[in-house]
Amino acid sequence: MAFEGFPVAALDFYDDLEVDNTKSFWEAHKHIYKESVHAPMKALTDELAEEFGSAKIFRPYRDVRFSKDKLPYKTHQGAFVAVAPQTGYYVEVSPRGIRTGGGCYWFEPPRLAAFRDAIVHDHYGADLEKRLATAEKKGYAVTGDRLKTAPRGFDKDHPKIELLRHKSIHLGRTIGFEPIIHTPDLVGEVKKDWRAVRPLVEWIAEHAVA
Repeated sequence: MAFEGFPVAALDFYDDLEVDNTKSFWEAHKHIYKESVHAPMKALTDELAEEFGSAKIFRPYRDVRFSKDKLPYKTHQGAFVAVAPQTGYYVEVSPRGIRTGGGCYWFEPPRLAAFRDAIVHDHYGADLEKRLATAEKKGYAVTGDRLKTAPRGFDKDHPKIELLRHKSIHLGRTIGFEPIIHTPDLVGEVKKDWRAVRPLVEWIAEHAVA
């Protein structure tokens, strides 16, 4: 099916799920999830696949085995296109609207070491800084999990310490509730965002290699 936009019902569904995250609510409204959330997300990612690749649409169920939070259902629907391990493009619908981005959501230890080695390389590190600065000028935010201190083996006064503290790194922006999210034009908007974050994704895929 062609992507026609996320209906208002998708946002309303997650608003309600945040209030009543129970199996009884889920079972009573599962048809809304399938029709207004999952089906449009599938249609959106299908239209993006030719340029970026096939997406994984995440399951709506939380893994609560090792979590103190036992709420059973995710209050957002994400989709991810993998380019390298834990690295690629992301789009999400939630009660806060639409969010897009790309990068690496988790580095395994060998890849984290390679990531940091590339950061301190004269050419590669400067190239990464340039790519991030270009994206930030376009309105994309640099986010990710970061150490509060310097990583082992690096001085806290290292000129690239802010990058070295990253344990994950991504670029993204929130489209929110802009009217475009309810229209087919959202496909072009996500393409624009993913193209803007592509330089970071490609840098990670090339240099953060164990």
